[in-house]
Amino acid sequence: MDLSNLKPAEGSKHNDFRRGRGHGSGNGKTAGKGHKGQKARSGAPRPGFEGGQMPLYRRIPKRGFTNRNTKEIVAINLDRLEKFDNDAVVTVDALIEAGIIKNPRDGVKILGNGELTKKLNVQVNAYSASAKEKIEALGGKAEVI
Repeated sequence: MDLSNLKPAEGSKHNDFRRGRGHGSGNGKTAGKGHKGQKARSGAPRPGFEGGQMPLYRRIPKRGFTNRNTKEIVAINLDRLEKFDNDAVVTVDALIEAGIIKNPRDGVKILGNGELTKKLNVQVNAYSASAKEKIEALGGKAEVI
């Protein structure tokens, strides 16, 4: 380390400079706003203003709404659990490691499609009634976490 290798910390330097502070600053007088006109004055219109014409965000029809409390649940069919060994504990982390799911989002639900031939201890967020029935019929456990 010597003086020729010194650099400022990442993110500490900014490109902005003080506008309108005289000719010597390189951005004095009109401060980058050009000469006259509505955009050169204070109180220029807000972004999206179209000079009194009905703005785009009000011309386009609105449909429905987005529920803030909705949960995105990842669904997996029972036959995907055949990858695991007999008497294995199947958790969300184990499903990710096995490559069955990539992103668990808000939870994982096991659905009853397909057949299961192994006794497993499954620990996920939710089960369909048929999936729970099939897991427990083989002597396994269906635990909700």
